[in-house]
Amino acid sequence: MSTVFEPVIGIEVHAQLKTKSKLFCACSTQFGNATNGNVCPVCLGLPGALPVLNKAAVEMAIKAGLALNCTVKHNSVFSRKNYFYPDLPKGYQISQFDLPICENGHLDIVVDGQPKRIGITRIHMEEDAGKLLHQGSDSIAGADYSLVDLNRASVPLIEIVSEPDIRSAKEARAYMESLKLIVQHLEICDGNLEEGSLRADANISIRPQGQEKFGTRTEIKNINSFRSLERAILGEIDRQTDIINGGGSITQQTRNYDDNTQTTTPLRDKEESHDYRYFPEPDLMPLVITDEKIKSIKETMDELPADKAQRYISELGLTEKEAKTIISDHIVTVYFDKCIALDGIPAKELSNWVLGDLLALSKENKQTLDQCKVTPEKLIELLQLKESGKISGKIAKDILQKVFNSGESPKTLVEKEGASQISDSGELQGVVDQILSENQDVVEKVKAGKTKSADFLMGQVMKATRGRAKPDLVKTMILDTISRL
Repeated sequence: MSTVFEPVIGIEVHAQLKTKSKLFCACSTQFGNATNGNVCPVCLGLPGALPVLNKAAVEMAIKAGLALNCTVKHNSVFSRKNYFYPDLPKGYQISQFDLPICENGHLDIVVDGQPKRIGITRIHMEEDAGKLLHQGSDSIAGADYSLVDLNRASVPLIEIVSEPDIRSAKEARAYMESLKLIVQHLEICDGNLEEGSLRADANISIRPQGQEKFGTRTEIKNINSFRSLERAILGEIDRQTDIINGGGSITQQTRNYDDNTQTTTPLRDKEESHDYRYFPEPDLMPLVITDEKIKSIKETMDELPADKAQRYISELGLTEKEAKTIISDHIVTVYFDKCIALDGIPAKELSNWVLGDLLALSKENKQTLDQCKVTPEKLIELLQLKESGKISGKIAKDILQKVFNSGESPKTLVEKEGASQISDSGELQGVVDQILSENQDVVEKVKAGKTKSADFLMGQVMKATRGRAKPDLVKTMILDTISRL
């Protein structure tokens, strides 16, 4: 009988900070610039070039620490992490080792309705390495050769290291998704997994259920999607289980995950900290952070996603589902908050339009809300026209489509197309009379007490007025007119 194993998982998340310049020099961090265009003597590691610490990056790291319930250390130190790799021009990485900027935090997640607290061991600052561009294959496996792009070298990162508290691939995904939301809401990282600005390394081991001692772990590097994280962990758990059930043992090593085959392959034996020969960076002073600095940063922080969702529910009257849907996408959250700040439209109504018609249009046209032409100001203008009775709900939907396509003002479009709602009974009476005269059989049904048949007549009036007639007024006029016949 095979042993039942329990996975033990820890996640190291690298988040690229949204600074305009690199961690130790003034080079741009802009993604997509010409290959090897964002470089200088400092990030290329040329002799005599000295690093200068980016203040904005330090403040962002502190924000992350506060958001994740960490202790922000008053004194931290940068160290040299020595290893050789083609995309590491200096032959070492400036990182933090025994004295990181933040320690001892936690993040609460919910999986299948059950809350779980994941410990945060540390958050440390470091510079990124460059990027290898593998030629002849989608990954390092099977590549003919690799080219080096050093634009990313010395881009500022924070590494968020969890405790080995995660017990399933689903928990790992929930943890990663929660971290992404937090760094996006703090506006310290754009959270773009495809561009590599948020990526994860998963440390995985298994042990017989009930055993306290950890098994031998492997590390899967640079996973850049939630789906890949889940698949890589599940695949590695299966691999380790098969080996141990077959009488083998796990080798501690770093492995590469291939999403096409959903398998991991060995890259190298897993290093220990002494292999990197850490020592304090001689060209940088220890980093000193005062209580006053921590307090001032805390006062400027925006509310966290979970707090914002709760406020949407308690103060704005949204449902839990609506609130969670809004905060699950930072771009949608920013758009919705801008609409709320403009005032005049109930939050529930706004939520229906943003999460319904507007998001549907955006997805259909492969745009995000910050890219579409329906700005918060234009959406509020449109809904105010509807709320005031100048246009009907149906016309509002038609105008929304036209604003999305053209970017024109809703008021301008309503005036240009003569789409304002007809609410003058004198103007509508002639249309009502005409429809009744053309549908005498339906009129007789209404007279006989089948008032539901009036909906057909109402539809005909709306069609004749191209949706401009005020619906509740039309129905009242139809019933009043028939009652007098």
